[in-house]
Amino acid sequence: MSAPTTTVNDTRPVITVRSARGETKAVALVLPGGRADSFDATTTRQLTGLRMRPFARSLHRRGGRRGLAVWSVRYRVRGWNGTEMSPLADVRWVLDEVRRLHGDVPVILVGHSMGGRTALRLAGDRSVVGVAALAPWLPDVEPIDQLAGRDVLIAHGDLDAVTSPKASRRYAERAKSVARSLDYVTVTGDMHAMVFRWWRWHRLVDRFVARVLDR
Repeated sequence: MSAPTTTVNDTRPVITVRSARGETKAVALVLPGGRADSFDATTTRQLTGLRMRPFARSLHRRGGRRGLAVWSVRYRVRGWNGTEMSPLADVRWVLDEVRRLHGDVPVILVGHSMGGRTALRLAGDRSVVGVAALAPWLPDVEPIDQLAGRDVLIAHGDLDAVTSPKASRRYAERAKSVARSLDYVTVTGDMHAMVFRWWRWHRLVDRFVARVLDR
């Protein structure tokens, strides 16, 4: 498989693409975490983005030959920023780029922390068929109607002190009646960075993406 390519534009999010072998039949968008409030520009050295690279590599290794392209997104700024909801505009633009380049292929969103919140918020996009939210940041006011007809995985480490496993479980309980399928998984013995049980997180995501695309 060819090396990943990166598209840089000062007015748009940065996309690193791991292309499918042959025709692109589906796309996984990998969305990193961030901060509650920050308009600082993102960089390649930030740990939130670095942590998601192994997920992108694993998804590509397992799915690239079956037509799965993996796009890793680096937002323009680091924060959610209240009503600005900065990452949403970035990911909406990326979803439009997927359609421009590949038509109406199915898209699965894989997000960590703030990226998990972003992924769940954008589940209603017409191209999105599934969302994997890892240690997501989920205030109790988060909407759920956009999950209708989507497959959802929410996984949270029970030792997470950055985002709340209890809030994730409450969200999952509310969303169960809306989503096409919803699995809530507790990763026992792990924290927010997902490093103590890294193989468990990767296996969960790889299997979820494969199952959704095999429907």
